[in-house]
Amino acid sequence: MSDEGPVEARLERTSQGATRWRTFAQTETGSAVLLLAAVAAALLWANIDPHSYEAVWQAHFTIGLDSARLSLTLHEWINAGLMSMFFFVVGLEARRDFDMGELRDRRWVLLCAIAGLGSMIVPASVYVAINAGQDSVHGWGTAMSTDTAFALGILAVFGSRLPASLRAFMLSISVVDDLVALLVIAVFYSDDIQLPALLVALGALLAIGVLRWAGVRNGLYCAVLSLVVWVALHEAGVDPVVTGLAVGALVVAYPAPRVDLERASRLFRSFREQPTPELQRSAVRGLAAAISPNERLEQRFLPWVSFGIVPLFALANAGIELSGSELADAFTSPITLGILLGCVVGKVVGTVGSMAAARWLSRGRLRPNVGWGSVTVGGAIAGSAFTVSLLIASIAFDGEHLEQARIGILATLVGAFAASWAVSAVIGLLPAARRARALLGDADPLTDLAVPVDLRHDRIRGPESAVVTVVEYGDFECPYCGQAEPVIRDLLGDETDVRYVWRHLPLTDVHPNAQLAAEASEAAARQGRFWEMHDLLLRRQDALGGRDLLRYAGELGLDVARFRRDLEAGQGARRVAEDVDSADLSGVSGTPTFFVNGRRHHGAYDIGALKQAVQRARQQAAAARSGVVRAESAAD
Repeated sequence: MSDEGPVEARLERTSQGATRWRTFAQTETGSAVLLLAAVAAALLWANIDPHSYEAVWQAHFTIGLDSARLSLTLHEWINAGLMSMFFFVVGLEARRDFDMGELRDRRWVLLCAIAGLGSMIVPASVYVAINAGQDSVHGWGTAMSTDTAFALGILAVFGSRLPASLRAFMLSISVVDDLVALLVIAVFYSDDIQLPALLVALGALLAIGVLRWAGVRNGLYCAVLSLVVWVALHEAGVDPVVTGLAVGALVVAYPAPRVDLERASRLFRSFREQPTPELQRSAVRGLAAAISPNERLEQRFLPWVSFGIVPLFALANAGIELSGSELADAFTSPITLGILLGCVVGKVVGTVGSMAAARWLSRGRLRPNVGWGSVTVGGAIAGSAFTVSLLIASIAFDGEHLEQARIGILATLVGAFAASWAVSAVIGLLPAARRARALLGDADPLTDLAVPVDLRHDRIRGPESAVVTVVEYGDFECPYCGQAEPVIRDLLGDETDVRYVWRHLPLTDVHPNAQLAAEASEAAARQGRFWEMHDLLLRRQDALGGRDLLRYAGELGLDVARFRRDLEAGQGARRVAEDVDSADLSGVSGTPTFFVNGRRHHGAYDIGALKQAVQRARQQAAAARSGVVRAESAAD
């Protein structure tokens, strides 16, 4: 029975509730749920009081004075202005995947671009076929685009069943989709383009690229230039939302360099010793400079975009007056049917067909980093049209045709979810080996670990022939490494085909005893007792001085005199330095950092998260072995 009083119990429940809310708010699922709520609210508002709905969004707001002013309706400010921030965040995430994620494999970039184009051309062709010979055929652009927010939200719902790399695939084709769709708006759905203003926009965009290339970190210059690009595109007659995507794609991403982290530590220690305003500003700047501008900007803007701008866009655009007769008219209208069938059917055919054709034409050099089952699920998810489709529909149609287009666009959300669920359910019915191959494919996975595991050199626990290898870069004085140690022990106890590798990364700028402790473990290794010393050091992280280490050597029954000589001579320093160098090559700057079968593990390192990563690696290995066996059988 708990000894907590009512106040403590209430505080605990409040803390747990806040934690659950933060977890919810940090996922695409939370964003998608809020987006759906905004769609529902817009539908209710438009059907209860359509006059007030239209009056609110058609209200004009003007910025500027005299001739230098910009006057747009609230609806236009949201669609063309605020949505630029949405595309900015999409561009940031795409650039991060390009620099640090799945898109480092440039063949995968090319294949995703092909799939993105295929997933747009086929739906547009389906729409044109259904609307051939009618005035509505000019609205073919409404059937082309995938909504990134809804697509990632649907993917999050099925996330536990699908490979993590599918997210990079979905993001990649969404970015290609958005870029091409915005170009379609500029070329086919814009008024007469004013060349001088367009040249100003291109010049400002080039200036942003030059500043980024030159390493200018002051975001004010880029913000002002981005505003120039936006206004110039608007004046040129081109939808300015493309500004966000272009600017976001220019912001580089990289792991935090160890030298920058050490500099930040020194600045913080200076502030701790002398807490003056000047040193406080230096410490803040140093901490910020250690993180790539891409990650800083996404962290700053993502909550506003996911939980503010995108739902507001839905509220402003999804309000449709619905009735039985209108729905009946819509679902017999070639506009609605063209959009629905183009997205739900055409996206799957276009995605899978274009990637299959690219693989065949390249003779296997271009092949997906996921299985064909995952590609099919991705194509089904891509059928969710909303944001850009509504933008194009609002330009291409008006009156009754616009209402029919909106109904078709909203129907794609239901159709995409149903198709994704059906495909993933069918894959789930397959035998384990075939399911792994369908989801993961047989392509060689990318490797983040720069220096492969060496059986003769590395400190290894577990069977040498294990299917899964977990590498940890750790620091004996790091409290997080100490918290991870029992998790690793539980993992090795539950899994029979996992081996564990420890590599040293003493963070000497924050842990003064870490280097000596690492060398002590190597001194113990010279007497065949590395793992016993490893476990003991992580259990007693608060006492890692020289005398403490000698005492531990005695507790373990080592030759203490020899241990002291090895420690004083720095016999283990070279080995520790080799591990540190390998960490630098892999872009590791903090501890603990885990790699599972060569892939860096991002996120939590509790037993559940690591087991899930191990399970994915095991499935990937099984799928790769299956591909090798099939290839050998075919050769025979």
